[in-house]
Amino acid sequence: MTESLKSTAKGPTNRNYNIIVAITGASGAALGAKIAQLLANHNRVNLHLILSQSAYRTINQELGAEALSELKQLSATEYDVSDIGAAIASGSFPTAGMIIAPCSMRSLAALANGFTDNLIIRAADVQLKERRRLILLPRETPLHLGHIKNMQSATESGAIIMPPVPAFYQNPLTIADIVTNLALHAIHLLDLPLRLKPQAWIGRA
Repeated sequence: MTESLKSTAKGPTNRNYNIIVAITGASGAALGAKIAQLLANHNRVNLHLILSQSAYRTINQELGAEALSELKQLSATEYDVSDIGAAIASGSFPTAGMIIAPCSMRSLAALANGFTDNLIIRAADVQLKERRRLILLPRETPLHLGHIKNMQSATESGAIIMPPVPAFYQNPLTIADIVTNLALHAIHLLDLPLRLKPQAWIGRA
């Protein structure tokens, strides 16, 4: 069974925060989907969504086709990952930050080495050059030295590396608890005055 991802924000809106969420093909699609859901349901956020080509397959496999369809309906704007001329590829487009969740090792390597060959990496690179918040949730284990060096390089450029490590001290009872806590933590790192309420679990129950 798939819970609805549709926005439930009600009342007057003042959507003055443009936030980019990118989902790559690494395992952990629920992380990006939950972040997108929480942001889309906030009446001060315009969600800008980018899915990599591999993300479609991972979302479909891990969350289901219905979740993919509903996820795409959440965003104020969804972008083709190949559209490097999109508005968010320019520093002149005002954003309040960007989250890549999950962040594949391919995307991490491209960002760390300035290889802006798609919109995800270009938009992320823009966040760094404009000194805006960029949060990366890398999904891989164990790590080899190349992965670690790329994380170091991205950090030195201004990104925040947030491995999606569960906070067991919060005594999570379900996978949904873990995903929601991680999503809230990632959004908190944007350092914006947003009050977020956990939403229903998404994907397959």
